[in-house]
Order: sequence, then C-alpha cells, then structure tokens
Amino acid sequence: MRNNFININRYMAKRVNVIFLAATMLCMVFTSCHSSKKSGGNDRPVIVESVKVGKLHGKEKKIVEEALSWMGTPYRYAGSSKGKGTDCSGLVLKVYEEAAGVKLPRNSGKQAEFCKKVKKKSVKAGDLVFFATGKDAERISHVGIMIDGNRFIHASTKKGVIISELTTPYYERTFRMCGRVPDL
Repeated sequence: MRNNFININRYMAKRVNVIFLAATMLCMVFTSCHSSKKSGGNDRPVIVESVKVGKLHGKEKKIVEEALSWMGTPYRYAGSSKGKGTDCSGLVLKVYEEAAGVKLPRNSGKQAEFCKKVKKKSVKAGDLVFFATGKDAERISHVGIMIDGNRFIHASTKKGVIISELTTPYYERTFRMCGRVPDL
C-alpha cells in the first residue's frame, strides 16, 4: 500500500511539473515582443513569388533578398538566428548586418531613433516600418522591413517571419513611422 502511495505522489508531481512548464511557456509566448493578441488572423498571406526583386538595385535589392531568405523562420523572443528563431528587431539587425554591413541597435525603439524619419508615401524597399503593438500606444515595440510601398517582412509572434501589408487594419492602427537607415 505504501509503494502505491509513493507511485501516485511521483505521478502527480510529474503532472504538476508538466503543467507548470506548459503554463510558463505560454506566458513567455504571450508576453514577448509586446505584440497585441488582436493581430492574429489580420495577416493575409502574401505569396513570396509575387515579390519582384528584379526591379530593385544595389543595397535595396540585397536587403530585400536577405530578408526574404528568412521567410518561415519561427518566432523566438530575443532570437536572431535564421531558420532557428528570431524576434522582429533581431531579424532587422541581422538582415542589415549581412546585406548592407550596417550595425543597428538591438531593439525596435532604438532602431527607430537610429533611422531618419520618412513619410509613408516616400517609403522604398529596405526602409524600416515601426509600430506600437503593446499596451503603450506611443512606445515602438515592433519593426519590419519594407519590400515595396505597402508590403513588409517581419517576425510575427504567432507565425514567425512573414510578409504583411500596411493597409491591414491592425497595422494601420498601430503604425507609428517609417525610417531610413542613414547612408542607404
């Protein structure tokens, strides 16, 4: 009888540990990158083949091509590894480092400060786009790389590295600015 009681206690302890681990992982996923949970389903899939990099030249082309090579990389808070996991600012940091040899700050707010602000109508491929997706509607908490006048590539907390459109209601609502990295 005592052995059965010990086995039941071990079984229950394992279940509690598994539940605790699962709850911890969910908390990490839902609190990372300060993204709103309302964004789910707002991203319309964009076919990668529809991105025409042939019309681009120089660093713009290199930046867009490098960004596209990250497509499908899963989201990972504080990550910046192609194919393994990245967050939004890690993606931007690595793409600019690889394609243009430019060292950017690590977080999206600092990246916005680093850039020269440009009007939405003047945006071009390779420019950055910034959003306030967290609780503070003024604090920049998300970044993407423009691939044309409307579409941008970014690391979504739910879908990993994807292409989205600025004209999506969620991104129109959370948009804060476009920026051009100096010397590009």
